[in-house]
Amino acid sequence: MTEFSTSLPPQKNARIAGLLYLVNIVTGIFVLMYIPGKLIVWSDAATTFKNITESETLFRLGILVYFICYIFFLLLPLALYKLLKEVNKNYAILMVILALVQIPMAFVNILNYFAVLTLIGKASYLHTFDLPHLQAQVMLNLHFYSQGNQVASIFWGLWLLPFGYLVYKSGFLPKILGVFLILGGLSYLIDFTCDFLFTGYGKMTISSFVTIPASIGEISICLWLLIMGVKKQKAT
Repeated sequence: MTEFSTSLPPQKNARIAGLLYLVNIVTGIFVLMYIPGKLIVWSDAATTFKNITESETLFRLGILVYFICYIFFLLLPLALYKLLKEVNKNYAILMVILALVQIPMAFVNILNYFAVLTLIGKASYLHTFDLPHLQAQVMLNLHFYSQGNQVASIFWGLWLLPFGYLVYKSGFLPKILGVFLILGGLSYLIDFTCDFLFTGYGKMTISSFVTIPASIGEISICLWLLIMGVKKQKAT
């Protein structure tokens, strides 16, 4: 038996972690789902170029929210470490490492969005390119961004494995949440593997359901930490 203790009261630390997770989820949905759904038509470069040009402020807002998302994600594993380190310190450290390795990858990947802003700009040197060329370049950078997210999804999955294990073994959080987090981590890895190996996988109906365990696990642990907190007992 190990005493559950942090520098903050457990309930307060849990609520902080839950709040950080909530901001991360909401901003992530805005950046990864709303912005692409609103502006990007993957099969039509001309329409995508037109949408981004006409809604440049929304596109720029997406970049700003992207930074907010990953700044909060930088803090999230640190808060979870304080909450879960007494369960198993080695697994807690592994969780933090696998989470934080995503940050530099994310900041490099967002440069593709900045490239799009450059291409839709009014700089004089862009006049040497005709419109179809610019449209193709914009779509190419958007595909690079999407592929960057696919690579990052490896670590979206990997960090959930030790996180889920710690939740399962904690004794002060529901075991079922740990199970869903582990399944969620595996689902991200399966999704990446299938997308990489099978052409057209993203268009298959099954691709929309593969990562459902991850969504259930992450949203559930977020709300549990934010609303319920942790049981006032020793960890096993």
